[in-house]
Amino acid sequence: MEHHMRLGARIFKTGLAIIAAIYAASWIGLDPPFFAAISATFAIQPSIYKSYQTILEQVQANVLGAAIAIVFTIAFGHEPFVIGAAVMLAISIILKLKLESSAISLALVTIIIIMGRPGDSFLMFALERFSLVMLGVLAAFLVNILFFPPKYETKLYYKMTDLTDEVIRWTRLILRHETNQQSLKQDIPRINESIVEVSNLYLLFKEERSYLRNHKLVKARKVVLFKQMITALQHIFTILKSINRYENELYHLPEDMQKQIKSQVDQLMDYHDRILLRYVGKVHSQLPGDMEEEVMKGKTQLAEQFMKVYDEEKHLKEEWFHVLPVVAHIMEYQDHLEHLDRLVESFFSYHQDDNAVYIEQE
Repeated sequence: MEHHMRLGARIFKTGLAIIAAIYAASWIGLDPPFFAAISATFAIQPSIYKSYQTILEQVQANVLGAAIAIVFTIAFGHEPFVIGAAVMLAISIILKLKLESSAISLALVTIIIIMGRPGDSFLMFALERFSLVMLGVLAAFLVNILFFPPKYETKLYYKMTDLTDEVIRWTRLILRHETNQQSLKQDIPRINESIVEVSNLYLLFKEERSYLRNHKLVKARKVVLFKQMITALQHIFTILKSINRYENELYHLPEDMQKQIKSQVDQLMDYHDRILLRYVGKVHSQLPGDMEEEVMKGKTQLAEQFMKVYDEEKHLKEEWFHVLPVVAHIMEYQDHLEHLDRLVESFFSYHQDDNAVYIEQE
């Protein structure tokens, strides 16, 4: 579904950029206007962030293409093999500069339309063709900014919550000793890659421009919020990995201690889930008092129980040291969840009218 939406938006944007480029070229009096349409087609980008990133590279490619075309035509004429050599040189320079692939297309368009049939006053003719390509690039850039801004916030939220749900599911299974080890072993590297993807999406969301002042403020708060959501996700994933690694040592601990670990992690995962639902308005209130009390009490009990094992169970020293990181990660996870909860709460109490959360139903 998302793919079709993205495709549809891109098709519409391309059509719009071509119309804008042709009208602009005719209005300015550059001829033939369809050359501007060709470059607009190559210059259209799937997202605003991409267009900001790419317009400079496209302008560079156009300048480079025009410079090579002018030098080659003046020096060697415009035979087909000269055009071929100019194209090869342009491609190798662009690859060396590590510019975007759309830059190659634009440089080639510039070279071919300048060298194809040079007119009498060649430099004037070259300048006009160069301007046509530039016009197409600008038309695509403007259409890109004004229409269909990408919904990074929605994508980021869903990808992150789906991933958090998956990690929580695996953690619940491993705490109940119901895990298929082989399956988890395969999933851990994949989850790791997905967390990297979520972090990249977060960067795209962070880079996305906001044009209105109040939007900028809301955006700045959301950037902080999403960063903390990703931190919380990384911490529950660390707990999953460490429980998986020390499952055997955990199994040798006294039953009370095992129950305490399971109970505290379970409560924290419920708390985590609740915060994410609160962000999209599916849960309206803060954490209920009794749940908050349980979570706080659990933290103290976990620490006390863990110290008790150290004092009383001398034969379990090795297991104790192995389980130490697990307990530390649980405590840290709780701190990060409390911080996230405070951020979400203050987000909704601060300038309530502005703080719309644009998460669309998938």
